[in-house]
Amino acid sequence: MKKTIFAIYTGKGLADPLQAVINKTLPDWRLVSVIDDQIIGEVKLAGSPTQETSDRLISYYKAAEAMGADVILNTCSSVGDVVYEGRKVVNVPIVRIDEAMARKAVATCSTIGVVATLRSTLDPTLRLLQIEADKIGKTITPVDGLADGAFQALIEGKPEVHDQMIADTVMKLAEKVDCILLAQASMARMEKKLNEMVNIPVYSSPQLSLNAIKEEYDK
Repeated sequence: MKKTIFAIYTGKGLADPLQAVINKTLPDWRLVSVIDDQIIGEVKLAGSPTQETSDRLISYYKAAEAMGADVILNTCSSVGDVVYEGRKVVNVPIVRIDEAMARKAVATCSTIGVVATLRSTLDPTLRLLQIEADKIGKTITPVDGLADGAFQALIEGKPEVHDQMIADTVMKLAEKVDCILLAQASMARMEKKLNEMVNIPVYSSPQLSLNAIKEEYDK
């Protein structure tokens, strides 16, 4: 019987690109996707997940368990902290899409830049880095890289402005860090280009998270 990965999205834009990565990395798995595109707006407005938002996400985790999921993939970094609450009430493994990326960065770098277009994504990613560093007893220096205004440019239909603001932020950060993390999984499409622009590693989360799922659960 095929194993099932249950992917939860807070926006429509990531679903197709990530599904392609899942299909490539876990071709023998069955994929079930849930998209609740109201969540990211709620989180942006509140600055962090509200109790109502968290409860709704946890209801999706419980539904995934009831539907026979082998792994639940939480694809939105802005609500990554909800995963810790979900793990207390669901027996199925819940994977934060950015966990493997954070582990890689902490294992190989000390000064780590984090680029995001929303403060609601940046702060949970910075906390995640510290959690992973504490696990291995390592001291790290996270560096804030908020591309302020880039998200608004994207929703206004100006992707070229969005991309340029991210590129400018990466270029500035690259002068003072050992590596850079792209906090939002949707930035993965820029990873190759950004790596060509700077002399330090630039990491995105989708492929790393799927590689980790394959290694740990595809047995």
